[in-house]
Amino acid sequence: MTVLQLPKWSLSIGDGQPLFCIAGLNVLEDIDLTMQTATHLKDVLTRLELPFVFKASFDKANRSSIRSYRGPGLEKGLAMLAEVKQRLNVPICTDLHEAQQAEAVAAVADLVQLPAFLIRQTDLVVAAARATHKAGGLLHAKKAQFLAPWDCRNILSKIKEATNADFTILCERGSSFGYNNLVVDMLGISEMKKLGAPVTIDATHAVQLPGADPRTAGASTGGRREGVPIIAKSAVAAGADGVFLEFHPDPDKALCDGPSCLPLAGAEDLFRSLKAIRAAVA
Repeated sequence: MTVLQLPKWSLSIGDGQPLFCIAGLNVLEDIDLTMQTATHLKDVLTRLELPFVFKASFDKANRSSIRSYRGPGLEKGLAMLAEVKQRLNVPICTDLHEAQQAEAVAAVADLVQLPAFLIRQTDLVVAAARATHKAGGLLHAKKAQFLAPWDCRNILSKIKEATNADFTILCERGSSFGYNNLVVDMLGISEMKKLGAPVTIDATHAVQLPGADPRTAGASTGGRREGVPIIAKSAVAAGADGVFLEFHPDPDKALCDGPSCLPLAGAEDLFRSLKAIRAAVA
């Protein structure tokens, strides 16, 4: 059985464990919005008795346009995440983009996320792995849009060689399929689990239409928000151990990736359905 733990938080992910829920904002905007979102999600997932890790990015470095909103940056962003962690007593997930950010990020984040586009950048992967292992956290490694599920073996072996430890969760987020489109092959969930790591589904980013937001004439990424619950439910039915979902109180006003994120008000109904599916296929 493949099970990973965050002992400090008494949370586990893997075979036979409750559905692991990584949820939050695409990117930090301000502390009030962040606290509103985190508080609501914590309340929902506490009622449902599901493990919760709050996620938000401090910087969205991979943007379609130089004018795209990126976030508050490393210093201010980590301070905001640390405040959420302290005030709500919840574990934190955030991503990084440069090797020199690893120590600072791992000091705050319990789940350090490696972006899909950067998953083959050896210096970044090794720095994140060593800093996260030293801090006692877990890695959340997103499969690149251009990799086959079984090619994630190389991600795991690189991390294992750098740390001599197994503490990586793999994340499916779709594969490039023609221009401006992504698809998720649900058979890939089982293929990734065969590699010996728990697997999550990033249903939010899997519905992206890269570089195809009609509101900005292609200067930002579009999305199919209505597809997020479909992909999340399908992946859990296919054996995914956890879900990665992004919400916003008013998605159409989100400063980044609004077309792909879900309204916060619908979180409880969706997580309730996902919990039931997990129980049915366990």
